[in-house]
Amino acid sequence: MTSALILLGLFGLLLLGLPVAFALGAVGLAMLLAGGFSPLIAPQALWGTIDNFVLLAVPLFLLMSNILLKGGVGRDLFSAVQAWVGHWPGGLAVATILSCGLFAAISGSSVATAATIATVAIPELEARGYPRRFVLGLLAAGGTLGILIPPSIPMIIYGFITEESVVSLFLAGIGPGLLLVGLFIGYAMVFALLSPDYVPSPRASWPERLAASRRALPSVALAGLIVWGIYWGAFTPTEAAAVGFAFALIITGGILRTLTWADLKAAVVQSMTTTVTILLIVAGAKVFGKAITLYRIPQELSLLITQSLDERALFVVVVALVLIVMGFFLEALSMMLIMVPVLAPSLGALGVDPIWFGIFFVIMIECALITPPVGLNLYVIQAVGHARLGEVAHGVWPFLLLMLVTVAVCYLVPDLVLYIPFKL
Repeated sequence: MTSALILLGLFGLLLLGLPVAFALGAVGLAMLLAGGFSPLIAPQALWGTIDNFVLLAVPLFLLMSNILLKGGVGRDLFSAVQAWVGHWPGGLAVATILSCGLFAAISGSSVATAATIATVAIPELEARGYPRRFVLGLLAAGGTLGILIPPSIPMIIYGFITEESVVSLFLAGIGPGLLLVGLFIGYAMVFALLSPDYVPSPRASWPERLAASRRALPSVALAGLIVWGIYWGAFTPTEAAAVGFAFALIITGGILRTLTWADLKAAVVQSMTTTVTILLIVAGAKVFGKAITLYRIPQELSLLITQSLDERALFVVVVALVLIVMGFFLEALSMMLIMVPVLAPSLGALGVDPIWFGIFFVIMIECALITPPVGLNLYVIQAVGHARLGEVAHGVWPFLLLMLVTVAVCYLVPDLVLYIPFKL
């Protein structure tokens, strides 16, 4: 009963339009006061959240992605990939997906990935006869690769909440990320072959391929450096973010010379705004999480789950359904910060690996990014493509189903997630 009242109070505040950070913090503080606990727990939780080395990676990865965005790196990546695969069946769509995957590997941000590639790809795809709804859905879904292929800001937050290794989470995301890229590519090729209006692209010449590849090579090398450095232990995820930020400045400002002082200022301001938003939500969630722990709600819910859902498959299905419903009302990070502290204590009793669960959770919040009415990527693509929200939402459903297929494959073949971090 207490849990239901707390959730009703939280969702009531959210429906009234109170920002997520303040809704979580207010409910948490009210619970502390009502339970007779010291209100000093709240500022202690806030300080403990902000003063954390792991979370330092968030602003650094945001800076890196925004600098690459302002420096036009997405355009160079798309041009290079298009030169090599553009003549395939559905080649431009394939190039779009591969560009999203490559940019995801150097940004860690779904929104940055969607906005960067969409700006270049939408005119090209529409000129080649791809239906508008397919184009918009492809880019909204392709942008979600930004939080699955490492580095990933939600994985950093998950590791912070559960105290799991962020490096292991990054490495665990590689297999499912590649699978999802492959499924998207397969669907795009079949769709193009069956579309009556599709116009094949001509094969690029070798000089065109080499010129485009030379321009994109520094960015691809940066993606490889980040993944290699994390995998071999050369630097931590936070240090990787700092290295990425430094090299992003060198690539866009020194090598490509596409970053102006005005662009740099805009990137810093945008990164600062997003960082403050994320840290406020994390801090509010920390107060809320501390309060529900003192009320023993996670422990009681964990006991209830283990008694009612003794099958691991049933637990995964129920959590997936709950997250799909929550995705209609909450944005991705809020879902993670509300649900993970409650569900994490149940994982051990059900034999669910916390690293596997982290990847499962990230894929499910990917779904939330492209489900109306609050899917953030829908609004990004709507703005970039000057489209109606309904057009974008209609185009994402096939890709949403492919994400759910990826979840099913990850459950049936857990080594797809766990092989690289623990067995390779």
